[in-house]
This record gives sequence, structure tokens and C-alpha cells, in this order.
Amino acid sequence: MITVHHLNNSRSQRVLWLLEELGLEYEIRFYQRDPKTMLAPKELMAVHPLGKSPVITDGETTVAESGAIVEYLLERYGAASGLLPAAGTPQRLRYRYWLHYAEGSAMPLLLLQLIFGRLPKAVPALIRPVAKLIAGGFRSRFIAPQLERHLRYMEQELGRDGWFAGGTFTAADIQMSFPVEGLRSRGGLDGRYPNLLKYLEAIHARPAYGRALERGGPYELLR
Repeated sequence: MITVHHLNNSRSQRVLWLLEELGLEYEIRFYQRDPKTMLAPKELMAVHPLGKSPVITDGETTVAESGAIVEYLLERYGAASGLLPAAGTPQRLRYRYWLHYAEGSAMPLLLLQLIFGRLPKAVPALIRPVAKLIAGGFRSRFIAPQLERHLRYMEQELGRDGWFAGGTFTAADIQMSFPVEGLRSRGGLDGRYPNLLKYLEAIHARPAYGRALERGGPYELLR
């Protein structure tokens, strides 16, 4: 039996969604973030040394990291699911690219945005005005322009075929859901990006997405 070690409001929601798309049986062990630090609880370290989510166990096998989990589940259980483009095709190359772009390029920028947005409140009150000035300058001069560049790029790519890896829905779209939803929750998406907004509407309408939310519980991205 596959077990998903599910941290609330985290990337592990995508794993639940993939399992629902594959129609696999699984169980969930729930973990809650510390309300003050928003870090994962120490109990997760008993599953994986880094104590982070997502992580799954499948018998004696433990797999961590979103992209690795997606690849493991598809290679073992989803070869005929349609969620993985055929080997040697241009769609397979695009699939692989977006599968890793989500965590390698998009999420670091969103994490920087989150950190610098919280920085002024995390320092002593005496230096808070200076921290606010520094954080605001870094966000406006570096993070915002980079995010806009990536948004334009994603918007353009979705305009080619409607999905990230081509004309059909794949696991790359599941992987990309977290950064795109993060961009929307933090005010980065508006009418300038109709393809990204259409993509969000399409994934939210998928029955498996809804089932994953029901099983995983309330889902709210950190801001």
C-alpha cells in the first residue's frame, strides 16, 4: 500500500492528485505545520532524514522530492495512463523540462518572494524600518522583474497547445500546478495572462483534483 506523508498546505497535495488520476489505492498520514514557524513537525524525520514533505512510502521503498515521486509512480504504475508522453517524442522532452522547471526555476523565486515579504516582521522592532526598506527594494528590483519574465514565458508556452507538455494533459501539468497556484494566491496573475488563468480553471475542473482536495483536507498556499 502506498502511503503519502501529507503535510498541510504543501507540495504533497500534488502527489494526492496524481494518485487520484492514476486510480491507485493509497493511505494518508497527516502532519501539521508549526503555527508559528510554519515548518514541518519533527515526526516527519522518522520517515525521511530531512523531515520534509512530500514523501511517500511504498512497501520498503521511500521516495522524497516531488519530481522523483512523480517519476517513480508513473514508471511503476502509470505507463499506460496517458500522463507520460511517449519516449523519444518532442512532447516527452517538454514534459521532462516542465517537470523539473517547477521546482528548479519557478519555486525558488516564489520562496524568495515569501521570505522577503515576511522579513520585516521577523526582525526586532528597532530595525524593522530598515529591514522593510531592504526587503522592499530586493522584491521590486530583483524578484518582481524575474517573476514577470517567467510569467510571460509560461503564458507563451501554454499558448502553443493548451498544456505545458503539448496538446494533452500530463503529469507535468500536475507538477506545475503548485507554482502557478502560488503565483495567483500572491497576486501575480491577472488579465494579462489568460492562458495561465485558463490552465488553472481546467485543472480545478478535473474530478481527480477535487477528490484529492477532499481526501487531503483544506488547502491554502502560504503567503
